[in-house]
Amino acid sequence: MARILAIDYGAKRTGIAVTDPLGIIAQPLETVATAELMTFLKQYTQKESVEQIVVGLPKQMDGSASENFARIEPFVNRLRKELPTIPVEYYDERFTSVLAHRAMIDGGVRKMDRRDKAMVDRISAAIILQGWMDSKK
Repeated sequence: MARILAIDYGAKRTGIAVTDPLGIIAQPLETVATAELMTFLKQYTQKESVEQIVVGLPKQMDGSASENFARIEPFVNRLRKELPTIPVEYYDERFTSVLAHRAMIDGGVRKMDRRDKAMVDRISAAIILQGWMDSKK
């Protein structure tokens, strides 16, 4: 069975999460420099079967797109061209960073380690993926 991959796209760093091969559990995978993201995704999808990509959609509190969407939309358009056989879908990412910090605290991660933005990005991607999976049930 194929995995589902989620992306928490950022200007400098991008968090990536995937499901297990059965598509049951979302787990943080990697944080990649955004400039190297497309290369990473192409390599990953060559070695792992990916059936769906979910990209975090940044929204304001009123539901309108945030200013970061201006960076994400061109990336998603390129992603759809570069990996045309894998469907790409947006999923609301509001509050994922807050939830990631809460998960780190609840998980007993030390205060100094919680400053690791790469870890926050990976966990945020996992939260996006889990939310998307829950919405499909």
